[in-house]
Amino acid sequence: MLNKIILIGRLTRDPELRYTTNGIAVAKLNLAVDRPHINREREKETDFIDVVVWQKLAETCANNLGKGRLVAVDGRLQIRSYDDNQGVRRKAAEVVAENIRFLDWPKDRENQGSSSSTNSGFASEISFNGDDIPF
Repeated sequence: MLNKIILIGRLTRDPELRYTTNGIAVAKLNLAVDRPHINREREKETDFIDVVVWQKLAETCANNLGKGRLVAVDGRLQIRSYDDNQGVRRKAAEVVAENIRFLDWPKDRENQGSSSSTNSGFASEISFNGDDIPF
C-alpha cells in the first residue's frame, strides 16, 4: 500500500507554530494549490490544503516561511475524526509533511542580488554557469 502526496503551492498565511505538552514542535500551514484545469467560466480553481509539520522541520518552517511563499510539500494524507463543540462527529483531511522545499526567495532577499549559502531550499540548490550547458 502507498500513501504519498506531493504538492506545490503558496502559503495562504504565516505558519502557526505551537508545542505539545511534551515540548514537541508542531506547525500548521495552509497551502493554495491550483488545479490543472479551468472551469466552465474559464477560471482557475484552487484547493486550500491543510498541512501539519512536526519537530525541527516545524520550527524551520515557522522561522523561514511566510504568507505567499512558494513551497513543495512531500508527505502523506491523514484523515482524522473529532467531535466539534456541539458534539457532532466530524472528519478532517490534512497532509502530514515529511519534507518541505522552499522554492522561492524571501521578499527581503530578492533585491539584495546575492546568493547566501545560509539560505536553504530548492532555489539555493540551482546554480550553473552558462559555460556548463552542453549545447
